Amino acid sequence: MRRIGILGMPMDLGAGRRGVDMGPSALRYARLKDGLEALGFAVTDLGDVDVPVAETLAQDGGLQSSGHTLAYLEAIREVCLTLKGRVEELPEETFPIVLGGDHSLSMGSVSGVAARGQVGVVWVDAHGDFNTPETSPSGNIHGMPLAVLAGLGHPRLVEAFKSLDPSHIVLIGVRSLDPGERRLLQELGVRVYTMHEVDRLGIARIAEEALKHLEGLPLHLSLDADVLDPSLAPGVGTPVPGGLTYREAHLLMELFAASGRVRSLDLVEVNPILDEKNRTAEMMVGLALSLLGKRIL
Repeated sequence: MRRIGILGMPMDLGAGRRGVDMGPSALRYARLKDGLEALGFAVTDLGDVDVPVAETLAQDGGLQSSGHTLAYLEAIREVCLTLKGRVEELPEETFPIVLGGDHSLSMGSVSGVAARGQVGVVWVDAHGDFNTPETSPSGNIHGMPLAVLAGLGHPRLVEAFKSLDPSHIVLIGVRSLDPGERRLLQELGVRVYTMHEVDRLGIARIAEEALKHLEGLPLHLSLDADVLDPSLAPGVGTPVPGGLTYREAHLLMELFAASGRVRSLDLVEVNPILDEKNRTAEMMVGLALSLLGKRIL
């Protein structure tokens, strides 16, 4: 696949902190398109999905049993449906890269890719993003998209975006789980590699096991900037100490690149307001290039 379509999703409606809506601009400024073209790809920047500004919206979403409202539920649903349609309409030979934006956008990107057929999802993230309205401590939807894709969560979201068999999901780099999502992940038998496994097994073995677990499936890789150690990627809204190192992250991308099975990519949760001289966006662009074939030698 030598054609790439870049789609921006400047959304911070699902997050607890503002600013991640500027992530697509930061990633573009970090020369993503130039780097991909240097690898020999024909790259088309398809612009941004229109996302309403938070201040123009009511805090929609019904009161949940936890006492939280799902803020901007209907707005997030609508823009993710638009993203889903944009991804679906791309030619089969085009590799979509979706720039975020908070991680709730993956409801749209993954379900759009899944419309082509079954897909395995590799969720590279410090968090599980497997909460439901009943388990979430915050009510922020960016902590729920993977659960929605697996069929759990608010009915308005599940009916629109459910597209994954839980056995077709692998999480890597996790180090912060809420009690409710920990229980749900275990009940559904989702494959999870926490930082404990990264330390104990090494990232190469984890990549090998993940590829074997998802054998026979084309892959969507959803990369959250907070999987990296905050010393490398300070521009994130929910930093957690003890993340992937520079070489662990690049090796993971290189091993998935070598498999030849990755068909689409999310780059999410880059918050330029919290960053230092665009370091986080530059790190994410470097990882994207490794995933798309850039090599040391």
